[in-house]
Amino acid sequence: MVNLTIVSLLGAAAACLVLGAFAANSHAQTTSVAGTTQPAPVPRIHLWANTLNVVEGKDTDTDPTVPTLDIYLPPEPNGAAVLVLPGGGYTHLATGHEGKDVATFLNGHHVTAFVLRYRHAPRYHNPIPLEDAQRAMRIVRRNAAEYRIDPKRIGVIGFSAGGHLAATLATAPENPDAAATSADPIDRISAHPDFAALIYPVITFTDERYVHKGSRTALAGNDRTLWSELSAENRVTANTPPVFLAHAGPDKTVPVENSILFFEACHRNHVPAELHIFPTGGHGFGMTKDPALSIWTDLLIHWMSSSNWFSPQPPPAAATKPG
Repeated sequence: MVNLTIVSLLGAAAACLVLGAFAANSHAQTTSVAGTTQPAPVPRIHLWANTLNVVEGKDTDTDPTVPTLDIYLPPEPNGAAVLVLPGGGYTHLATGHEGKDVATFLNGHHVTAFVLRYRHAPRYHNPIPLEDAQRAMRIVRRNAAEYRIDPKRIGVIGFSAGGHLAATLATAPENPDAAATSADPIDRISAHPDFAALIYPVITFTDERYVHKGSRTALAGNDRTLWSELSAENRVTANTPPVFLAHAGPDKTVPVENSILFFEACHRNHVPAELHIFPTGGHGFGMTKDPALSIWTDLLIHWMSSSNWFSPQPPPAAATKPG
């Protein structure tokens, strides 16, 4: 039985009532310094020891020269992990409200999070962002035991253009023959996420009524063949993992039809999918405090919990032997 749910036009009153039991319990990784609480440094790793195809330029937090992964480890992990892909139209990265704030929120629910600073235009174009995301997913899965996560419960969340990247990652076919002959053993590890959350995502590159032209041009230029290949609604198959989508109906930057197109493609291919459309708000709300929109995070936690990706309760503390 296909598990398809669409919640259309959730009102502000409903947003205040639905899933109150799953309110966020976020906390930052902290240390105590001279009687004050300070954020603990978040580990950052490079995806490759020697990154290929580097285009030199100024490296900034929102425009990396080489891709990196920021690792957010909750004190009591529940085994689930999420790769976080910030948006930015494939021209910059919204690493705050679509990156570290998301990771901190997930940590509050005992989910291990990894924020990817992937490469993008104007220096990098297709297929570099997807290659960065696939490499990040493989690193997370390879090191699952070290991070105390289940390698079969690793998902991805993406926002706006990062939602497009998450969608292409979730729909990218595996190539076992190429992996088997790769000189790098990590290429033999699956880069396929177990679930995907797409938040006001860019999806279509071919439907001129709804396409976000800035993202399309930044990633694929004017190559119409590539537009078709990268139009995420065309890439959905029965192998696509379960999907959660959230979008504001009045979004004038990336029309809500992008999420609807992807949801319909999931429906046609019998992929479990859940879509939430809100009657207010615009684009890029991220970890907003607006009660009419912030309910999306509670809905996400409920979806992850009810799909058995994790338990909202922390695991029991390890038993100690009597002294």
